[in-house]
Amino acid sequence: MKYHLRYHQGLKPIQIPQKANVKVLQPVTVTAPESLSKMFKRALDDAKFVGRLRKSNPSSIAIAMPDDPQADSERALLQKIIEQVFQILPRMESPSVTVIIASGLKTPPDRETIDKILSSTIVRSCNVVVHAVDDARMKDFGTTHQGTPVRINAAFGEADFKIVIGLAQPHQFFGFTGGVKEAVVGCASAESIRHNHRLINEIPTHSFNSFKLGDNPMRKDLDEAGRMVGIDFAVNVVLNTDREVVRVLAGNPESVTQQGAAACGAVYGIELDRKFDIILASCADSPKDISIYQASKSFHLLSHAIKHGGKILLLAAFQEDLGENLYFDYICPFAEPEKVRKDFMRFGHTMGARTADEFGGLLAAYKADDLRDADSGLMEHCHLRAAEPSTIMEEWVADFEGTPQVAVIPKATTTYFY
Repeated sequence: MKYHLRYHQGLKPIQIPQKANVKVLQPVTVTAPESLSKMFKRALDDAKFVGRLRKSNPSSIAIAMPDDPQADSERALLQKIIEQVFQILPRMESPSVTVIIASGLKTPPDRETIDKILSSTIVRSCNVVVHAVDDARMKDFGTTHQGTPVRINAAFGEADFKIVIGLAQPHQFFGFTGGVKEAVVGCASAESIRHNHRLINEIPTHSFNSFKLGDNPMRKDLDEAGRMVGIDFAVNVVLNTDREVVRVLAGNPESVTQQGAAACGAVYGIELDRKFDIILASCADSPKDISIYQASKSFHLLSHAIKHGGKILLLAAFQEDLGENLYFDYICPFAEPEKVRKDFMRFGHTMGARTADEFGGLLAAYKADDLRDADSGLMEHCHLRAAEPSTIMEEWVADFEGTPQVAVIPKATTTYFY
């Protein structure tokens, strides 16, 4: 049986022996019901944005925006929101509207990336702040019930009316992105982010279902922090697996999070009647396949469909190799993946280390291989093996006692299981 999965810029043919019982798992195709402009207008009308803004009558507005230069839909929404602000509040001057590019713990984007994010004239006329976690002036909002210090970039925290723009999609830690995340993580201090991420430490990676928002301590802590900051409004988009906008959600951030989770279930979710012995999957699209650091996030989604002790073969191009030096520096000194988790449990979260811990937990539970065209020694340092997929599938199926249940997942980064 031959299957063709996306790899880099093309398709990779992969042969699976006849002995296997194969099932292809991919979400149903969801198309946009109307244009982005109509979805945006309908979402803002339903959320009574005009009335909320007029009632607030703010002197200053802050809008948190993802730092992803490929976030075309979010950029379009940013422009539309600013246009709406100036129509509703004609006396509002451009410098009183601040756009914060939310980078979280990451290195702030360079000038070329910033220019792409701020692609429209009306956005560039506003005050623009790039969140640099090491240098930003922070505003303190107290501490959550879980002990997370809530310290947010003052450019966002001090505004009279606070708006968050984001993308709702499955996330390996928070269950789903969107809601308050771009502000409470993207514009937060290092200690705020690290304390929040520590809340997952005592939960075994392979058994924790982060998509159940009510059971997710990180998401609950995040939403509490958002309430403390006083975020007034959120606008999120949901993309289909072809990266087309199919939903625009607006309103109270926590309501938007819940709506986003439901929408993601329709777009990305697959109900499982069983788990599998072997998974063959592709990251499918950039930037999720651009580096080991990015591709490692797919393993969490895949872990919900694999039996404990099963095997995962993930196709990822890794054009940038590691992606995060901290990730490489953290994971490579350990001789065994289990030791990554033990060290993380002792010393806590740093950027890269949290994803290394996530990856280590999965590698300890499942055999994982990646296809790539570069340095196999580098792969070994990260506890992976560069492999020809058809050869590996033949080996795994032949070694299995009985008939292996094999899942083929064409878009691992945009498929989750419940």
